[in-house]
Amino acid sequence: MLGFFRRIINSRVGVIVTMGVLGLIAIAFALGDITGLQTGGASGATVAKVGGQSVNETELTRRVQDELRGAQQRNPGLEMSQLVAEGGVEAILDRMLNGLALQAFGRDQGMVVSKALVGSELRNIPGLQGPTGKFDQAVYEQVLARNRLTDAQVQEDIARETMVQFLLRPQMGATQVPESLALPYASLLLERRAGQVALIPAAAMPGGAAPTDPELQDWYKRNIARYSLPERRIVRYAMVTPEFVKARGTPTDAEIAAAYNGDKARWAARETRTVSLVTVLDQNAANALATKIRGGTPVADAARAAGLEARRLEAQDKQALTGATSGAVADAAFAAPANGVIGPVRGSIGFVVGKIEKVAQVSGKTLAEARPTLAEELTKKKTADALTAMRDSLENAIADNANFSELVAEQKLSAATTPALTATGANPEAPAAQPDAALMPILSAAFQSEEGDDPQVVQTGPDGSFALVALDRIVRAAPRPIAQVRDQVTKDLQEDRARRAARTAASKALAAINKGVAFDKALAEAGAKGAKTDSVVAARSQINADPRGPNPVLALLFSMKGGTAKMLEAPDRSGWLIVKVDKISPGDAAKAPQVIAATRQDLGRAMGPEYAQQFTEAVKRAMKVSQNADALARVKASLSGEGGSNP
Repeated sequence: MLGFFRRIINSRVGVIVTMGVLGLIAIAFALGDITGLQTGGASGATVAKVGGQSVNETELTRRVQDELRGAQQRNPGLEMSQLVAEGGVEAILDRMLNGLALQAFGRDQGMVVSKALVGSELRNIPGLQGPTGKFDQAVYEQVLARNRLTDAQVQEDIARETMVQFLLRPQMGATQVPESLALPYASLLLERRAGQVALIPAAAMPGGAAPTDPELQDWYKRNIARYSLPERRIVRYAMVTPEFVKARGTPTDAEIAAAYNGDKARWAARETRTVSLVTVLDQNAANALATKIRGGTPVADAARAAGLEARRLEAQDKQALTGATSGAVADAAFAAPANGVIGPVRGSIGFVVGKIEKVAQVSGKTLAEARPTLAEELTKKKTADALTAMRDSLENAIADNANFSELVAEQKLSAATTPALTATGANPEAPAAQPDAALMPILSAAFQSEEGDDPQVVQTGPDGSFALVALDRIVRAAPRPIAQVRDQVTKDLQEDRARRAARTAASKALAAINKGVAFDKALAEAGAKGAKTDSVVAARSQINADPRGPNPVLALLFSMKGGTAKMLEAPDRSGWLIVKVDKISPGDAAKAPQVIAATRQDLGRAMGPEYAQQFTEAVKRAMKVSQNADALARVKASLSGEGGSNP
């Protein structure tokens, strides 16, 4: 926990108090994130154990590949080697073990995640919703097939992550930090330092004589990546949007009338109720909460005091409230008087306590009055149906080996072809052109294809828009010939010489300064041309004053002992900086209550996540988590050989 508190000293006081927040396990219910732990049927040596469960090499490999695939949707240039080198495998394994340990711990305490709750969470996953915005079984089955999963694996994963939330969410409300704890860290923020800083600019240093051909060739070969074009792809595509099927989406008068007559109860006069509800796992706690609400405490305040959250459902008729909660809760709500308290009522999970906030009578609507609403709803539905029908038609034709040109002609689509683009949408041949965000889903699909693959249908927008995509040609990564980039190679080589000369001069000056030689004299004797010395006076809180990131000079200044100097490269690689601390003035926040208050608030925001992490670590120790270092090393070695591809 001390490591957590040390991070506060680099925050600033004022409008923004910056602090790193520890990561937590969370429900990542989005397409591509539902990967499961696949705890049955996998092979391979055991990588880790927790409780009575284990994670083997096959399971860990699969999870890492799945997470990389999801990350590549946001950053197509990400490669497996990067993920492995940056500790991604260990982080993913740790999350897997966190989930398994917390799930096992919760079950040991008698906690259960109901199938009804799992089903509800599954239906609310955005990535599993069809064009109508509702759960689509066909989309779900496609996701299962694409990720080689079963429904049981997905439901188990959702149950596990829900159990994690049950255990960790109450701790997230811990925000109280005593003044005595905040005072020393607030005082650190007020610490002030004075010193000197000098920049030895590389541009002022000699770049040497004009490089010879052998020198240019050697530099070019050693820095070949600078002068290489990345792999690019030329893609053919045709967009299909709701506008394209607009004519098919306009409802007729007969359809509007049929919709009205088929759901007359919707347009009849009815009563609605606005309710505030809280779900409590324990019945005794639910009884206590209901008593407190009946005593006059607002539902939201009573829930918050118990470490829970209330939800407010506005203007619900009985049918809507039943769908949002349960039949028992709806019956209780519509049997209670205005401002009445309901519950505890047994819900699909735990017990529900609530209050009737408002009762309203809604008058009925004639066909003419309901027409605008029905027309809009039917237009959306018919448009979605038309998009789905066209998509199904294209996918069926692709299965029958139709090519891109045939599909475009058959559906009367407008085709386009991209220039040779990178995975990020950039065109190296036109560096001034900005990547088109609308093309990113299309490029993502194209970069997962090979020449000769069948066309694909790719979702491009939440409104049901999609594109027919076909990879036209792959332009392989290759270096530009040196003749094309000779001027740039010459410039880069001479700039590198100047940077090296600046570093040599800075190192010599630094050694002299630390021996007591005056700044200007040390720079002059070291041959640091163009160097300029400035005074610097700052408070620690100023390190993060710039929203673009921490000031590296101030970060170095506040990491050194008094009277010492250190060197670092300028952030823009324009030269080398020498920073020296001359004076340190400790801060005293006891005279600045506003600073203590800000620090307490800052610490409070991160206190809950810290408690949750510490609780998770304690659970893992109690559940006896163990790891096999050799098996983990084999997984990393195997994954490192994949580059950016996935099986």
